[in-house]
Amino acid sequence: MTDVREAAAATPAAAQSNPPATSVLAVDVGGTKLAAAPVHPDGRVGALVTRPTPAGDAEAVWAALVSVVTEAIGDGEVSGAGIGSAGPLDAVAGTVSPVNIAAWRGFPLRDRLAALLGGRPVVLVNDAVAGAVGEYHYGAGRGVRAMLGMVVSTGVGGGLILDGRVYAGKTGNAGHIGHTVVDIAGDPCPCGARGCVETITSGPAMVRWALRNGWHGAAPTGEALAASARDGDPVALAAFERSARALGAGIASAAALCDLDRVVIGGGVARAWDLLEPPLTTSLGTYAGLAFVRRVEIVRSELDGQAGLLGVAALVHDPEMA
Repeated sequence: MTDVREAAAATPAAAQSNPPATSVLAVDVGGTKLAAAPVHPDGRVGALVTRPTPAGDAEAVWAALVSVVTEAIGDGEVSGAGIGSAGPLDAVAGTVSPVNIAAWRGFPLRDRLAALLGGRPVVLVNDAVAGAVGEYHYGAGRGVRAMLGMVVSTGVGGGLILDGRVYAGKTGNAGHIGHTVVDIAGDPCPCGARGCVETITSGPAMVRWALRNGWHGAAPTGEALAASARDGDPVALAAFERSARALGAGIASAAALCDLDRVVIGGGVARAWDLLEPPLTTSLGTYAGLAFVRRVEIVRSELDGQAGLLGVAALVHDPEMA
């Protein structure tokens, strides 16, 4: 299990001499956008600053993040920072190699941000882990001991909380349900495997499948696909049903392995919950054969876009959770 206290200890020792501050800086690093905001211990989020993730080299991406962080802090003070980053990552080394940020391979994000903040402690976790922690503390995961938080969007990520603590694994990548296999003869996945949940359930995968099967939407986007499904388009409806079947199979497997109480689903695809939830319930009934697997609850995120920011802030405020 990756220990957040170890990760914080790996930042420069000067962190001990900085005066305490009420807020921590929460940072979200993704392939399409970079975001940061100060977060108070009670979960109040300050001014959120976002920028598109540039397509340039490693230092161009870093410069954009520095701009976001600097603006988010402003004239204020933070006691430390938490980063939720697209993966994979190495939480021990503090490096990230996001699949959707080609310029960053082994990029020393934790230590670079710690240096920028004058040596204050920095915690680095997978963005889906961050989202799971946010939901556990402030959203749809409250009151349970074992949960899986999922982000179903341009990719499919996951984060595990078991017995009330984050289980991130040795490298910080545990919970990657998007890269569990549900179709052994399925399409190739960017991770190198075939038939992963992500190849069927992510928004782009759904759109690609629909286009191959004759869908003619207003635009090749998940939003347009959802609009067509609500209008009764049979191919669009089939895309959501196919996605839900794969998602249900993946969740049933995760529940069988981890004896989960609840699964919380967020992300862009989950915004079409009216289309996703009915076939997802049916799918879970098909694949959850054991009684303890059938009892798992599947609910929609309550925090959506703020879950990751709240989660990394919670891990800085409450490192005993990790």
